[in-house]
Amino acid sequence: MSKDRAKPGWRSLPIGGTIVEAGSSTKYKTGDWRTFRPVVDEKKCTNCLICWIYCPDGSIRRKEKHVEIDYDFCKGCGICATECPVKAISMMEEARQ
Repeated sequence: MSKDRAKPGWRSLPIGGTIVEAGSSTKYKTGDWRTFRPVVDEKKCTNCLICWIYCPDGSIRRKEKHVEIDYDFCKGCGICATECPVKAISMMEEARQ
């Protein structure tokens, strides 16, 4: 095969994990593949923020009296529901359209 038609080698690939543009992760909505979604019972929520601390995706949003879930990025792992000391978060099956 001639050098003109050769495929690029591994050295021409960008290094994995490189952030080429600040804030680019907000462009990619990563929560659309989950099978379960966390639902917050605002009456039970004490706003302790333990769910916010443990969320690996930063999908918990702090509000004045409770928390809410940013479903654009939540992957449905259920850590928030497991860690909630008052069981204000339950996992519900994701409804598909």
